[in-house]
Amino acid sequence: MPAYSEQEIIAGCRQKNRAMQEHLYKTYYSTFLKVCARYAKDMQDAEQLLNDGFLKVFTQIEKFNNTGSFEGWIRRILVNTCLDYLRSTSLKEEMAMHVKAIPAEESNLSVTNEGIESVEFKDMVRLIQSLPAMTRTVFNMFVFDGFNHKEIGSQLEISEGTSHWHLHHARNVLQKKIINSEQNKVSYEARRI
Repeated sequence: MPAYSEQEIIAGCRQKNRAMQEHLYKTYYSTFLKVCARYAKDMQDAEQLLNDGFLKVFTQIEKFNNTGSFEGWIRRILVNTCLDYLRSTSLKEEMAMHVKAIPAEESNLSVTNEGIESVEFKDMVRLIQSLPAMTRTVFNMFVFDGFNHKEIGSQLEISEGTSHWHLHHARNVLQKKIINSEQNKVSYEARRI
């Protein structure tokens, strides 16, 4: 596949050139599939979100004004596509089922990243996908997409305290799963010997 400059790709996509759209899609496929996978409940949903997001990119490319990062602009569209998906009525019920009353003492808990750095990305995505929808969304928005708790609360229509709780809950659950995974791996290795 010939190399094109970012400006050539943008210009081609604005002219609805299918070859340039395909080039853009293939260039960013794996990068943004990872973003969508973190929000989706499984890889099939992640691929659908990616395709929906790229459709928006292609139909809204005229709005990109060549200031800032083009990749960042695409990322924002894809994250918003994922958030729209999570706001859909079918998932709102699932998200509401997992919201718990937050004890006052838990709203000020600190969280650490202990253990999370040792996990491969594909395993981490699988662990993140296993989280309840609201907890998964808050975790993704805060850890990977750089939203603060006020922004998360506004986007998801929850309080900042609830956002803090979901982040704390996600990290606790992930840490326990990582520890269990590591223990199972060690146990398996010991049995093999």
